[in-house]
Amino acid sequence: MPDLKPHIDLFAILILLGIIQGAFLVYFFLTHSKGKQFPNRFLGIALFSMVLLMSDVWLGYTNYMVLVLGLVDSTEPINLVIFPCLYLYFRTSLRKNWDWKELWHFSPAILYLIYMVVMWYPQPLSLKYEAFLGAFYPEVPQPPFKSYGEDWMFWPKWHINQFTGISMVIYLFLDWNEIDQAFKRSRLSIWSNQHSDLIWFRNLMFHLTLIVLVYLTTRATFESDLGDHLVVAHMAFVIYATSFTIIRQSGFFKVETPEPSKYERSSLTPELQQRTLAKLQTLIANEKPYLDSTCSLPKLAGQLGVSTHHLSQVLNDAMGLSFFEWMAKYRIQEAKELLRSPQHNHLKIEEIAERVGYNSKSAFNGAFKRETGQTPSVFRSSSLSAGTSS
Repeated sequence: MPDLKPHIDLFAILILLGIIQGAFLVYFFLTHSKGKQFPNRFLGIALFSMVLLMSDVWLGYTNYMVLVLGLVDSTEPINLVIFPCLYLYFRTSLRKNWDWKELWHFSPAILYLIYMVVMWYPQPLSLKYEAFLGAFYPEVPQPPFKSYGEDWMFWPKWHINQFTGISMVIYLFLDWNEIDQAFKRSRLSIWSNQHSDLIWFRNLMFHLTLIVLVYLTTRATFESDLGDHLVVAHMAFVIYATSFTIIRQSGFFKVETPEPSKYERSSLTPELQQRTLAKLQTLIANEKPYLDSTCSLPKLAGQLGVSTHHLSQVLNDAMGLSFFEWMAKYRIQEAKELLRSPQHNHLKIEEIAERVGYNSKSAFNGAFKRETGQTPSVFRSSSLSAGTSS
């Protein structure tokens, strides 16, 4: 028989510290999940699930599980919770909307929990002791045990690792797709470093991808659950990295110094700014340059006879908008007029998108929803019905 005395080594300490740090992160995200921070709930639940899984593996790895045999494999349903939670975190954060129908992503975890309640949790401790030895000491001869149920009834449990791997891979692709679409909506490459919020999501996805790779590698390399400590050690590393990022982005360690103005050394005088703004307003009224799908900051600056830097400063200082925000604002105003008009009711959404300067329906839908809180179709329906009733 193996020595089943509890033991602590470097991996055990690394995992335990990750569990403690993860608990703090769970509290942080769940208490910062109101209003626009609602997506943090999903990240908090995902981290809480990680903490529970790490605790389960820590108990098994250190042999403390022998003291609480009733907990053997008790966290298995959580395997099917983490990545759906992370997907909903990315989706709700990046799309700025939420539909309760999305909770169907948790149906596999709920079904497996029901299965465990029926087939595993009530099993005698002798079976759970055998399962513990089989996971961490597979070389040990199988001890006698009692159980209820036919062998085929345990098929889902004996294949939970495969189900988990499939779930991870599917949601990994869905997550990367959400992030890629978010960068495209901002007209940036996915490798761009120009959008701090998107960089956070992209970097988090790199960590999650590594977790999946480590999980799949350990499952292919180690017998039974012998490599689980490597997986949860990497989870602990992700928790450390997340904590470091949050601390670095907070103002706790920052010394307050006056920030230099973005245009501190600009040669744009107040008189030139007023003339440029007047020219811009005239150009908008007469030519509507924003309706041109090829409209760009350099092109617009050329039409006004000013430098791109000066035009950017005029938009920022006088209107409080970046060039893309300014262009989207006017395009959506034009689109709203077309959608409200009964004379243009025959136009498809794609046609309206093209008329106001968008090359794709998806980019138009995203910009319209960010500006109005509604999709173009919903806006058109409500506007036309309001006009009819009046």
